[in-house]
Amino acid sequence: MIFDLHSHTSHSDGSLITDDLLERAAANNVAVLAITDHDTVEAHLCSPGKHHAVTLLAGVEFSTQWENTGIHVLGLNIDPASEAMTHATRLQSEARYQRAEQISANLKKLGIENALQGARQHAPGHYLGRPHFARYLVESGRSHDMAAAFKKYLGAGKAGDVRQHWAELPTIVEWIRAANGIAVLAHPLKYKLTRTRLKRLLSAFKQAGGEGMEVVSGQQTTQQTADMARLCELNGMLASCGSDFHMPGKPWAELGAFTPLPDYLTPVWERF
Repeated sequence: MIFDLHSHTSHSDGSLITDDLLERAAANNVAVLAITDHDTVEAHLCSPGKHHAVTLLAGVEFSTQWENTGIHVLGLNIDPASEAMTHATRLQSEARYQRAEQISANLKKLGIENALQGARQHAPGHYLGRPHFARYLVESGRSHDMAAAFKKYLGAGKAGDVRQHWAELPTIVEWIRAANGIAVLAHPLKYKLTRTRLKRLLSAFKQAGGEGMEVVSGQQTTQQTADMARLCELNGMLASCGSDFHMPGKPWAELGAFTPLPDYLTPVWERF
């Protein structure tokens, strides 16, 4: 039975609408799918148009900072219509829009006009992020593909690399818990932290009320999985897993295409 507890729709930076995502999950034998769009729960506030064999779990992925490092926290099995989640997503959306305005202003200094308006045309919901700016840069002929747009304009150290003042980590966790959800640290390996700093992050996350960590995030090596499993066990945390699916064509982040959790860990779904 496959639990994929990390995926995205077109409500944030994914390419598929909810129905198409669920159809793809079913085709890949996923039994339970969590949609965890960035800083929004719009996908969960309207029912899918079709009946699907996949059980849909309400989730969200919040952005925050820890020791000047951007990290992401998943809220799993949340109540998306709760007052806490409505408040949280509104504040995060406002912060994200302010960041988008600054990205647009920075790009304008490079002679790129109307970047904010162009990016919004690629953002069907309230979420507005760098991938939408990248699509505008491709559409306007400034970049030949999205990878090139990030390399020249939006990546680390570039004009579009704008640091945003997200809510603090303890606040993020508090929002998730107030919405009856479980806070899970997303893809720990992606932060490229030293072993010492990763241990400190997990300690700070647990102290803030975080309960789980993604032991498996997409396709990773056996050694990476074993290493994350050890940290999970040592910290007494719940174990989660997910593809972090955004769009077709990325086999390393395909729905359901990851190794199972080590059976000696306590999976987060035992708490659902």
